[in-house]
Amino acid sequence: MSKRQNTAEEEAGAIDLTPMLDVVFIMLIFFIVTATFIKEPGAEVVKPEATTAELKAASILVAINANDEIWIAKDKIDDRQVKTTLERLYAENPKGWLVIQPDKKASIEKIALVADAARKIGIEKVSVATEKS
Repeated sequence: MSKRQNTAEEEAGAIDLTPMLDVVFIMLIFFIVTATFIKEPGAEVVKPEATTAELKAASILVAINANDEIWIAKDKIDDRQVKTTLERLYAENPKGWLVIQPDKKASIEKIALVADAARKIGIEKVSVATEKS
């Protein structure tokens, strides 16, 4: 008789969903336990609008490779041309700042040469890009 009942249920298209519900509840518990929640500050803050906001100007990038070659704007620059090249780029973008990107093996003399040339033409913001250790 039980065999006949199973065939009647299969013919009607009945599917046992109990194993699927078990899997869904286990996944739900897993996601609730592993979720991280954002902590609200506790007070609602309305941020003021800026009427005089301006974008930061693009930087002047100078690269110094391991062979102590100075590269500015994708061009290899001689030591004597550093000041004039920086003057030209600074005139195009007077709000910009200088970022020196030296190689680990680059000499400190080349970095100082570029920084001194920048200070002489009036670039006050000079930074050296380094890697976090």
